[in-house]
Amino acid sequence: MFRIELTQSDVAEADALVASLAERYRSVEDPAFVREATVIAHELPRALRAGLTEFRLTEPHPLCVVGGYPIDDDRIGPTPAHWKDCGGEGRPTLAEDLFFYLCASLLGDPIAWSTQQDGRLLHDVFPIKEHQYEQLGSGSEELLTWHIEDAFHPMRTDYVGLMCLRNPDGVNTTYGSLEGIDLPTDVVEVLRQERFPIRPDRSHLAANRQNDDGDEQLRRLRDRSYEWISGLDANPEPIAVLFGPQENPYLRLDPYFMEVPASDPEAAAALDTIVKAIDANIAGYALKPGEVLFLDNYRGTHGREPFTARFDGTDRWLTRLNIARDLRKSRAHRRSADARTIY
Repeated sequence: MFRIELTQSDVAEADALVASLAERYRSVEDPAFVREATVIAHELPRALRAGLTEFRLTEPHPLCVVGGYPIDDDRIGPTPAHWKDCGGEGRPTLAEDLFFYLCASLLGDPIAWSTQQDGRLLHDVFPIKEHQYEQLGSGSEELLTWHIEDAFHPMRTDYVGLMCLRNPDGVNTTYGSLEGIDLPTDVVEVLRQERFPIRPDRSHLAANRQNDDGDEQLRRLRDRSYEWISGLDANPEPIAVLFGPQENPYLRLDPYFMEVPASDPEAAAALDTIVKAIDANIAGYALKPGEVLFLDNYRGTHGREPFTARFDGTDRWLTRLNIARDLRKSRAHRRSADARTIY
């Protein structure tokens, strides 16, 4: 794991920056803040900027943790019951949201999906009672199987960012990669071929649609996205599991939503081989309040251990950002060059 530890002076410097921003912006969803965040991020402590730049450029490990940022548990208030209840302005976590977003902006540009949490950039991740047994980040009783985030999507994020606001039960975020794994050459050759059908994960399906506010064009664009997702769910497209460099290849893998047809036993065997290899090397990390985790979504998988939620305002609460290194690859699916929501 690649770790960046903030000193007391780093925290003081970051707090001063965040306090000044909180007087100007009421939410990280504010378009003015979104546009300026990349520039503002370069006012963060130098050691933090240097560490995240090293993580981005040298790919030293699939996982980076920034530690040392304090959380006032009383000030942030109880863990909400549903993400639809805690968006927009007036969030008690504004300071934490601003700090997290600025850190993410040193790696790339946060993006949003029109099909997730009503197109918000910043997602809240905590147990939701009706999702208790679902394969979702908002589930709890079920193991969230390790996966590459949005592996089905050609415009999937480069990094997944998680900031821990509360984790009283020490629930582990699980992670795995091909670090230290030597797959047979013939298996690698098969995994580099587009022979592995994949369905979208449940969080993108129309069943989770909550809000149709906005103009008619936005509704049409959102309808188009849900239509494409539904089509892909019914007729999954085959993808390659490995791509990129010959040494240390990149990953595109979500076994829970992948099923190779019986007519291709060679591909099925190759998929089974890589899944078992990653399974054997899965590790866990229990995020502490204030810690920020960035996962390289091309190099590492992630998941979550099951836990028993109380639904009383004291449960685990994380925030999440999806971060793209190149906005241009999704330009045809965003309303303007500087828009961040993908339709």
